[in-house]
Amino acid sequence: MRSLITSAALAATLTLTGCGTGIALDEPIEGPMWQLEQLGGVLIEPSNDPRQNAQIRFDSNGRVSGTGGCNLLTGTFERNGSSLKLGQLGATRRACTNPAAEINETQFFAALKETSSYRLQQGASRLALLDSAGRTIATLGRGSP
Repeated sequence: MRSLITSAALAATLTLTGCGTGIALDEPIEGPMWQLEQLGGVLIEPSNDPRQNAQIRFDSNGRVSGTGGCNLLTGTFERNGSSLKLGQLGATRRACTNPAAEINETQFFAALKETSSYRLQQGASRLALLDSAGRTIATLGRGSP
């Protein structure tokens, strides 16, 4: 009986990991607001004013929206597995009153343009955006849905 249970468990495992099963092994990023925590290797301190924190949301219709900390952004994205490509992004053109926020925003928008894939970390509570060489260019934390 034990070998029958072991065989059934092995067959189930092979079925779930085999090709063509239709089971997606990637985890979706759509839904929550993702707040910028790190650009390259530099930690980003959150602002006391939540409207000044760089953040982005991916929706289920292939649209992306958010803010760089000073300006609103909108655009499109395509996700296939862990591949992620952001389309043309548009942003408002407000002046930043905080020079550090302006630098972060410029670098954040550049990182979004360079993104070619992603990886979810720490139980899907952090989103790492990766460039074409697989380097982490930005890390974001899961915010509210």
